[in-house]
Amino acid sequence: MKSDSSVWHPNTQMSEWTTFPKIISAKGMWLYDSKGGKMLDGVASMWCNVWGHSKSELVSEIIKQTKIIQHTPLFNLTHPSAEKLSKKLLKLNPKMKSVFFSDNGSTAMEIAIKIALQYWHNVGENKKTNVATLENGYHGDTFGAMSVGYVPEFFSKFRSKLFSTIQFPVPRTISSGTPKKTSSKEYEEYCLSKIEDKLEKDNSIAAFVMESGAQMAGGVIIYPKNFQKKISQICRKNDVLFVLDEIATGFGRLGSMVEYQSQNSIPDIVSFGKMLTGGYQTFAATLTTKKINDSFLGQFSEFKHLFHGHTYTGNPTAAALSLKNIELYEKYHLIEKIQKTSTVFENRVNDISNLDMVGEIRHKGMVMGIELVQNKNSNKPLSSKTSINKLVFDEGRKHKIYFRTLGNIIMLVPPLAISQKDLNFLIDGTISTIKSISRKLR
Repeated sequence: MKSDSSVWHPNTQMSEWTTFPKIISAKGMWLYDSKGGKMLDGVASMWCNVWGHSKSELVSEIIKQTKIIQHTPLFNLTHPSAEKLSKKLLKLNPKMKSVFFSDNGSTAMEIAIKIALQYWHNVGENKKTNVATLENGYHGDTFGAMSVGYVPEFFSKFRSKLFSTIQFPVPRTISSGTPKKTSSKEYEEYCLSKIEDKLEKDNSIAAFVMESGAQMAGGVIIYPKNFQKKISQICRKNDVLFVLDEIATGFGRLGSMVEYQSQNSIPDIVSFGKMLTGGYQTFAATLTTKKINDSFLGQFSEFKHLFHGHTYTGNPTAAALSLKNIELYEKYHLIEKIQKTSTVFENRVNDISNLDMVGEIRHKGMVMGIELVQNKNSNKPLSSKTSINKLVFDEGRKHKIYFRTLGNIIMLVPPLAISQKDLNFLIDGTISTIKSISRKLR
C-alpha cells in the first residue's frame, strides 16, 4: 500500500496507509471528517486539549490578540501578555522565581537541561556535568530530550549521537517490569537505594530529570506514593538539582493543577506545555527557583547569561491564550471537575479488565493505559502483521473513537473537561473496539 498524502505523518509507517481521514471541523469532544463521519477525541489531540474543540472564549482570545499584535520577540523587548502570564505562572508555582518561554515540550526540556548544566558552571562547580534520569522516561524528540528520556524503541537508531546519562530503574508492577518473586514495595525500595547510593558517591551529577507523577509515553507508569518526594529529598541532600517534566502530567491531567505540589516535591526547575494554551496553540514554559535564576546574573563579560533563544519565544497570541485558559480553569473549577469525572475510570476498570485481550490497566486522573495481550495467562504483548496502532485506529473509528496507541497499550487521554456521559461513551467504545480486534485476530 502507498498513501496518497504528501504529508509525512509523525511516528507512522506510511506504507500501512492508503489514505488518512481528513478532519474538516471539530466541536466539543468530537472530530468531523470530510466524509461525514465523526470520532470522539480519545487522545485529546495528543494529550493537550483541555476544553474540547472550538471553545468560544479561547477562540475569541486568539482573534482579540491577533488584532493587537501577532508576534514580537523577547529579544530586548517585552509585551503585556508575556509579563502577565509569567506572573500568573509564578503565582501557581510560588517557590519559583523566573519563567523562560519556548515553543513546545521538547524545547522546554532542552532549556531545563541547559539551565541545569550551566548553573553549575556559573557557580564554579565545573565537575558537575552528568545528568541522571529514570529508565523508561520520555522528555521529547530533540537530541537533548532523547538523551535524558531514552526509550530504545523510539530512539535506538540515534543512540551513538546522544550524550550519556545515568539511568535508574523505575518502580513498576509485575506486568510492566518488576522482577518476579519481588514485591512492588521491595522493588520500589531497591530503585530508591540505587539512586541514593549513586548520588552519595558520585559528585559529578548535576541534575536528576524525571516526569512528574507518572511516565506517560512510557505506558502510564504511575509512581508509588512518596516515590517522587523521596527522590527530591535525595537530590537535596546530595546537592543535585531536581528537574521535573510536567509537560504532559501538569495542568490537571493527573488530577492536580501542579502535580509536583501534590507529590510534595519542590523542584529547582520545572517545565510545562501541552495544556498550557488549552491545546489550541504550541507553547511551553520552563520555571526556575531564585537560586537558579540568580546564578545567571553578573557582568556581561562573565558570560553567565543563558545562551538560548527561539524566534517565537513568548509569542503574544499564545501567551494571551494561556492567560485566558488559566482563567477558565479557575472560572469553571476544572480541577474539582476532573477529580469527580475521573471516578468514571475507577468505576469501569472491571468492565475493561474482564476482556480476554486485556492485561494490566493503569490509570490516574484523566489518563488510562490498557495493555493488550495475546492471552491473560502468558500476558505476552499482543502482536499482529500490521501495527497495533493501525489495527486499533481502524477498529476504533468504526466505533466513533479516535485512538492513538503506544505499542500494545491503548491510551485513553480525553480532553480534561469531558463530561461523564462522553467519558462513558469513550470507555464503551474502547470495550467494543477491543472485542472487535479479538474477533478479527481469531
